[in-house]
Amino acid sequence: MLENMLQVFWQAVAGAALCSWPIYSWLRNNVKQKIDPHAPPGHQAKQGTPTMGGLIILAGAVIALVLNRFREAPFSLGTSLHGGSKAESAHTLDVFLLLLIGFGMIGFVDDFVVPRMMAGKRGLGWKQKLALEILVSGIASSMIFPSFGLNWFSTIFLILFFSNAYNFADGLDGLSGSIWIGLTLGIVGLTTFVDLNLALPMVAIAGATLVFLGFNAPPAKIFMGDVGSLPLGAVLGAIISVLSMKSDVQVGWLPILILSLLMIAELVPVPMQVAYFKLTKGKRLFPSTPIHHGFEKKGWPESRVVWTFALLQLLCSVAAYSIALGMKQ
Repeated sequence: MLENMLQVFWQAVAGAALCSWPIYSWLRNNVKQKIDPHAPPGHQAKQGTPTMGGLIILAGAVIALVLNRFREAPFSLGTSLHGGSKAESAHTLDVFLLLLIGFGMIGFVDDFVVPRMMAGKRGLGWKQKLALEILVSGIASSMIFPSFGLNWFSTIFLILFFSNAYNFADGLDGLSGSIWIGLTLGIVGLTTFVDLNLALPMVAIAGATLVFLGFNAPPAKIFMGDVGSLPLGAVLGAIISVLSMKSDVQVGWLPILILSLLMIAELVPVPMQVAYFKLTKGKRLFPSTPIHHGFEKKGWPESRVVWTFALLQLLCSVAAYSIALGMKQ
């Protein structure tokens, strides 16, 4: 299993490296970031930086997973995610390829198609985006839990939650990429109790992300964009669904909760801020959201926020593994 992980990792690195320069060259000439006027003042200098750099990550990860897709039984969670025979069940990696490509297409429409076709719009409206996310999540959930029920709906919720949480975490140079490395270490640790191969999508993405970080390290030459952050978060949500709800592979909710603390902190304050703002007619519950902007508002330099969040995610990942290990003994 460790050999599988290393192979997938290096395939993703090679695939992302080969695709990185053509993608970057195209984005530099065709896709420029429009900075939100409500972002911290220091971010206005980033106006015009190419976005959609997540295409580099998608290219590397998809190449690695497709190559592994044709290997014999790369996963050994029983015989499939939902316990059927190999002949009866979809290949396990198909779930993650669907999420990467499906959510990647949603992000592409949001980042590239809508701003070009509709003058003055920065992307899809939240209703249209949510509807598309639910559609893709529903298909993926059906591949994990083929019968409708609590697990099926919970999987959709987890995919949507982590997809949008990771999307919010993509706000500072190097932040989302460095958080992903910590998340990957946590998932690899938790899957040692189940099957290391379940972590293959995370490892593939981590390998491609290291190449992306070469462009995204401060000062960023390129941003990830929704085309990258949405599918990456969706993959994380699907893996967490399997780890927390599959009866034959459960690691427990407490380790999952600890692993996810930073993602929860990134997402939850945003709707709370919006609701409080509307109810109080203009007052704010937090200095700024997402939370990393709140620390900037308090005077933290961007580099300090990124390092702090990356180290916190690493700490959460180690703590999640430690707790899971204690629960299994």
